[in-house]
Amino acid sequence: MARRFRGSDTFKVDAKGRVSIPAPFRRVIEASDPDWREGLRPNIVVVYGDEGQDWLEVYTLRAIEEIDEQIEDMQRGSSERLWLEELMHGQSIEAQIDDDGRLVLPQRLREKIGLDGEAFFISAGDYFKIWKPETYQAKAANRTRKLAEQYPDDFDPRSLLPARSRG
Repeated sequence: MARRFRGSDTFKVDAKGRVSIPAPFRRVIEASDPDWREGLRPNIVVVYGDEGQDWLEVYTLRAIEEIDEQIEDMQRGSSERLWLEELMHGQSIEAQIDDDGRLVLPQRLREKIGLDGEAFFISAGDYFKIWKPETYQAKAANRTRKLAEQYPDDFDPRSLLPARSRG
């Protein structure tokens, strides 16, 4: 089973758009890049999405290869496949983590999500998201409030997980 990203953290973004990747995230990126070896820079894919997406999604090579295979399994020419191809291939960039554990975010991506002094990283399993901290706080609070309204006060979200067979 592939390693997963866990946790969240905030890091400074310098004037050149360099931001440190949390050290535990770097280990997952390295382990999920089949070409990575000591002394090489690990590869990632950054999906920036359309104008309505105000965060960046950062995928390991293993995760993006799985998505690519899923897209290939879709009906060629279908509107759904075209949509996913545009999002995952056309609205993304390939990048590397530098020798100091930093990602250089191009200015157009920083401007797209309003990133200036700090970047907020939050894990999402086999990928992680980069947000402007204030945008994340506002959206997360709103999302949590809306979800909480649907359930009783003592609701345990883990109950939403599907049952697993053991054997």
